[in-house]
Amino acid sequence: AMRYTECKMMPLSMEMVRDIDEETVDFQDNYDGRNQEPTVLPARFPNLLVNGSAGIAVGMATNIPPHNLR
Repeated sequence: AMRYTECKMMPLSMEMVRDIDEETVDFQDNYDGRNQEPTVLPARFPNLLVNGSAGIAVGMATNIPPHNLR
C-alpha cells in the first residue's frame, strides 16, 4: 500500500534536496490527499555513483553501502 512508502528525512538529507522548493520537480498528492510529495527526489550529490552499488533491482540481490553517518 502507498501509505507504507512515506518517510521523514533527516536534516542532512533535506540539505541534499534543498532546491526542491524552487519548483525544480513536479509534486503530486500523497496517498490520502493531505500533503503534496515530489514525483522524484533530485539530489545535489550523486550518492550511488560516488559510493558505488552492485546488483540488480531487489534489495536481496543488491549491495549498496550504508549511508548512516552515525
